[in-house]
Amino acid sequence: MTKEEIMNRLYERYIQPTERKNGRYIGVEIEMPIVNLAHQAVDFDVVHGLTGAFLRAFHFTPTGIDAQGHIYAAVHEESGDIFSYDCSYNNMEFSFGKERELAVIHRRFRRYYDFVQDYFRPYHYTLTGMGINPNRSVNRLEPIENGRYKMLFHHLSSAAKYAGLPMYFHAYPQFGMFSSASQVQLDVTKEELPQVVHTFNQLEPIKALLFSNSVLLGEHEELLCCRDMLWESSTHGINPHNVGMYDTPIHTVDDLLHYLATTAIYCVERDGKYLNFPPVNILEYFTRDRLTGEYLEHDTPHTMTFRPRPEDLAYLRTFKFEDVTFRGTIEFRSACCQPISDVMTVAAFHVGLLPKTQALQQLLSQDHVLYHNGYHAAELRRQLVRRHKPSYLDMEGLYDLTQQVLDLCRQGLAERGCGEEVYLDPLEERVRLRTNPAESMLRQLEKGVDINEIIRAYS
Repeated sequence: MTKEEIMNRLYERYIQPTERKNGRYIGVEIEMPIVNLAHQAVDFDVVHGLTGAFLRAFHFTPTGIDAQGHIYAAVHEESGDIFSYDCSYNNMEFSFGKERELAVIHRRFRRYYDFVQDYFRPYHYTLTGMGINPNRSVNRLEPIENGRYKMLFHHLSSAAKYAGLPMYFHAYPQFGMFSSASQVQLDVTKEELPQVVHTFNQLEPIKALLFSNSVLLGEHEELLCCRDMLWESSTHGINPHNVGMYDTPIHTVDDLLHYLATTAIYCVERDGKYLNFPPVNILEYFTRDRLTGEYLEHDTPHTMTFRPRPEDLAYLRTFKFEDVTFRGTIEFRSACCQPISDVMTVAAFHVGLLPKTQALQQLLSQDHVLYHNGYHAAELRRQLVRRHKPSYLDMEGLYDLTQQVLDLCRQGLAERGCGEEVYLDPLEERVRLRTNPAESMLRQLEKGVDINEIIRAYS
């Protein structure tokens, strides 16, 4: 394909769907760690038993079955809700069919969540609202036995192949099996797309202050949100444009389209086999006559030579904090899983601010507490995910700015007329107390509170 043809296909996949948007639907995905309160590994037989009981109780239809015959994904045909396990059977996910009101999603979440907790209770297990599974060091960190998850783990475990690159790789290729997120997808139109991406990218430092909840207990406890590091310092981050924040301004659709063209592809599927290969820029990929990828068969890697196909664009996977999807939505994916009592805060924050994007951009552009001090947004987020903040930052002024953002958000929710403002109360309490879930957990541990007590509180 020529460059023009590739750019046209990128436009058709990522931009064109936003031309047809005429509503404001919400999609919410909530991942949660499964914790054995005896501080032992999760017994997957218990998890598989829960799966069967859940599907019977709520009439879900299996859509994913692993190589051992275990169900790892199922859908509710009427609502579009998906029950699944993310990467491993230590991490449960509820993905909700699109809705217009957060309360509708919240009610379904509570039904599903309460059922799971009731099932787990006799086993001394629980779901909890933490971004890192507190039992990660004792759990079986094994990928779900299917092609995609095994390919993904193989890719993340291949960092040694890139020793010649001038980048740092962390030692946690299994991070997908112990990290949990809270993600939201919102409909956007083509006209508002660039401003939403740019403005919410600028908002990421404040989100770090509010939502950090991923601590590697016993290691790197300085990082309140190690989620960023886990993605960016893995093989996903070989091309930094595939992960994290935008380090170049996005002011037009053309800016965004050309940014998408700088991202890299690292996997495709051929003959029912997932192949992964060193990340290749998407424009360069389609100029190659042939590439060689690896696939796993009985856990043994094999190589296969293949030709690029135009439809391989469907395998382009990016993990931006503001990720443009093929559904005509932006997926906001930088927030950790939150304590269950605060489970709707991430969705409410984005839903309320989306219609206030212009006012939010004006607020941030006029700010001199966070911005206009020599640092760009990505650098500021890296500073604010840390427990100890730089001395140059006026933290009182920063919390005042954060409260102004929440005031805008509350206005946006109030104008929807759905009573969703209540979901912001926990965030305003965090501003009042100058804390977030990760900081709160560490403070409690330093006071001698037992980790199980915190796990239960966050559940």
